[in-house]
Amino acid sequence: MAASEHLPLLSRRRFLRGVGLGLALPAFEALLPRSLQAAAAPLPGTTPSGAPLRLAYLYIPNGVVESSWVPSGEGTQYQLNETMRPLEEFRSQFQILSGLEHQHGLAGKDGGGDHARATASVLTGARPKKTAGSDIRVGISVDQVAAQAVASQTRFASLELSCDATRKSGSCDSGYSCAYQFNLSWRSETQPLSPESNPRLVYERLFGLHAPGGTPSLSREQRQRSLLDFVREDARQLQNQLGRNDQQKLDEYLTGVREIERRIEHFEKFGPLPKVDSPAPEGTPTDYAQHLRLMMDLQVLAFQTDSTRVCSFLLAHDGSNRSFQTIGVSEGHHDLSHHQNNADKIAKLRKIDLFYAEAFAYFLRKMRDTRDPSGKSLLDHSMVVYCGGLSDGNRHGHDNLPVLLAGGGGGLLHPGQHLRLPPTPMSNMHLQLLRHMGVPAERFGDSTAPLASI
Repeated sequence: MAASEHLPLLSRRRFLRGVGLGLALPAFEALLPRSLQAAAAPLPGTTPSGAPLRLAYLYIPNGVVESSWVPSGEGTQYQLNETMRPLEEFRSQFQILSGLEHQHGLAGKDGGGDHARATASVLTGARPKKTAGSDIRVGISVDQVAAQAVASQTRFASLELSCDATRKSGSCDSGYSCAYQFNLSWRSETQPLSPESNPRLVYERLFGLHAPGGTPSLSREQRQRSLLDFVREDARQLQNQLGRNDQQKLDEYLTGVREIERRIEHFEKFGPLPKVDSPAPEGTPTDYAQHLRLMMDLQVLAFQTDSTRVCSFLLAHDGSNRSFQTIGVSEGHHDLSHHQNNADKIAKLRKIDLFYAEAFAYFLRKMRDTRDPSGKSLLDHSMVVYCGGLSDGNRHGHDNLPVLLAGGGGGLLHPGQHLRLPPTPMSNMHLQLLRHMGVPAERFGDSTAPLASI
């Protein structure tokens, strides 16, 4: 009989309970606004003056009606088109980039699956491996490259949001794993970061379980440290009673515990969780427009409290067939996108494009009207990309993608223009934004050069 079989039942249960809880613990991340200290050499994720600099990506699905989206004219003398007019008040605070493309979104030898490739390639600049199995592979996403560079400065390295349910397995689009279609951010070539769609869970992750102005119970860090102390004590008592194989398992487990402890020490250096005036959301709204706005509100709060400086928001996955009853569109978005030049379907698609533009205008308004610790607006000190991985959904176009870059980037960007570029990898824009974030990257994805003109 193995030595471990002689362990008292209560001790085994307690230890196993500790093991289960310890390995399931989330990251405990939220943050107070930090004092600004200008430095001779700004840290990654800061403006030239040393203020926090933020990077955000918001993704729209299924392409756009290009004839109603692409502006007329270029440079500073351009006119917004029909479905982008809700953004007119922010004209001096964003730029429109025409001509960006993702060659890795094209079929090539892989055949169907343009929606999966659109979402998978848009922030990675890489071609996803065509598989519905566990051997998924694409590339690290631009937001995660930035997040790794600025992780030490905030509790959250990054925040991933969605209005869709999470899916990491199964086949979703012509033999591609659902992981490609439902995840915008990739921590590594093989590890997607699942976005959160429940606003209450996002709120609790950022600000704890207490109500605004209330007194929280034990913080997540305190609860986690109590758990670690409990596990270590059990481990000490059990060490001499375990057989060799179990001792090896225990050593491996305690290595994980030490890593969690290192993370706790990182979180603790930022002090208590931030207090916010906004109440915790009650749950996920059934109305899509309300859901979008609530997630945007949380994104703004995360930036305002400097909880994170990097965020991605999958407004809907590519291929989404959501209907828009509140704006008079009962058909599914994906079905309509294959309009075959039907005028009625195109008119309904324009309504959907307008719906998303109005949602983005709401987000920009919140960013513009919210101040960060420097006294500037969040929008002044941010780089916000509103984009899709398809241009014309009817033909599954991966060229001339709909891309709008908002914010001043702390003085590093040149808003107020329409750049009409020759066919250019979207990764060139990603590379330039990484450099603005202080990441000394030479290449990203399929980039050929940083897009300095933005």
